[in-house]
Amino acid sequence: MLETMRRHGITLAIFAACTTGLTALVYSLTKDRIAEQAALQHKVLLDQVVPPALYDNDMQNECYLVTNIALGNEQPHRLYLARKKGAPIAAALESTAPDGYSGAIQLLVGADFSGNVLGVRVTEQHETPGLGDKIEARISGWIYAFSGKKVMSKDDHLWAVKKDGGEFDQFTGATITPRAVVNAVKRTTLYLETVPEQLSSLPACGEK
Repeated sequence: MLETMRRHGITLAIFAACTTGLTALVYSLTKDRIAEQAALQHKVLLDQVVPPALYDNDMQNECYLVTNIALGNEQPHRLYLARKKGAPIAAALESTAPDGYSGAIQLLVGADFSGNVLGVRVTEQHETPGLGDKIEARISGWIYAFSGKKVMSKDDHLWAVKKDGGEFDQFTGATITPRAVVNAVKRTTLYLETVPEQLSSLPACGEK
């Protein structure tokens, strides 16, 4: 019986080693392709919030780390800078709406440095299907309402859902989610106005 168990153990060990080796081989053969596809998808996302006609630099590779509570938490957020003939003209900035109905909502906000929103997309959310998840572009067109809007000041009363006296629609049965997104986009856009004066001191992505 011990001999049988020993043989089975050796067989299982060989099988595990082969499986591990095969997994490593598949990973090594596909990792470059996976990374390339991820980069392409990220470029598409950036172009949705900052139209490519506005800039002429490699925005995806001009990345800085920003830490400010206005972005929803004290974690570093990535900022992608858009330039035209060398001059900073806009940016796409990661932001967090910490007060979603089902937790934090992750956003990518594109805006210039004068309070004009160029585009917004949700990159991660856990809101209620059929209600709060309408903030996603693949589910409804609600998120497109931000494009072309301008934040006049931190006291701009129009930057609220209609239930709170603003100009943005809420969802039937789900006001908390759109309210959280509207507030986060407003805070992020106002913060972006301060970015040009900070550029020389912002660490690049990848720096310790």
